[in-house]
Amino acid sequence: MNLKTYPDRASLMTGLSGVIAQELATALHNGPVTLSVPGGTTPGPVLAALSDVDLDWARVFVLLNDERWVGEDSPRSNTRLLRDHLLRGKAAKATLLPLYAAAAQPEDRLAELAQGIAPHLPLTVLLLGMGNDMHTASLFPGADQLDEALAPDAPVLMALRSQAAGEPRITLSARVLQAAKHIHVLITGPEKRQALERALTLPPHLAPIRTVLDQATVHWAE
Repeated sequence: MNLKTYPDRASLMTGLSGVIAQELATALHNGPVTLSVPGGTTPGPVLAALSDVDLDWARVFVLLNDERWVGEDSPRSNTRLLRDHLLRGKAAKATLLPLYAAAAQPEDRLAELAQGIAPHLPLTVLLLGMGNDMHTASLFPGADQLDEALAPDAPVLMALRSQAAGEPRITLSARVLQAAKHIHVLITGPEKRQALERALTLPPHLAPIRTVLDQATVHWAE
């Protein structure tokens, strides 16, 4: 694991967005690229900064790490946040690879959504977050199919349910996360730093973030 610390959160967001923009720009010399980002509000400044970067966004495919099984009309929709923060300005030309389709349960559309993502793998740049419980994407400790999602032969997408997660979730599997060419983890505050240190001592089923730490750069500020 490569840990990069910043003097404050503003510096972190600016620095991280610059790193991601450079990795995308370099990779675009060789063809289309795929960027995967987390939901939630913490990465908002990074995504907003990226939306103003002068890239060939028409050749950038964007997808979330995971999504709650809710429509974009829900305030809990990660896709809604993604559109608000990233898929605007210059980045409005990027193509969204969806992780939600109207259906009662994620299993009803899982295969279809995975088929839309598979041609764009491996991920070029992956930005992840981490919870205080050491989950990443929707790989929650104690989730109903966590072992399957962590397996080396896991499918592209998994539907998981966990008491901590609330709604059913759809998530990229650990196999897809690990295969990304560039992996970044964004965390802030002392609790997340302590959780990160704990994760380094635990197996992946107790600390799912552990699955990517060997390949990742972790970006942290108080």
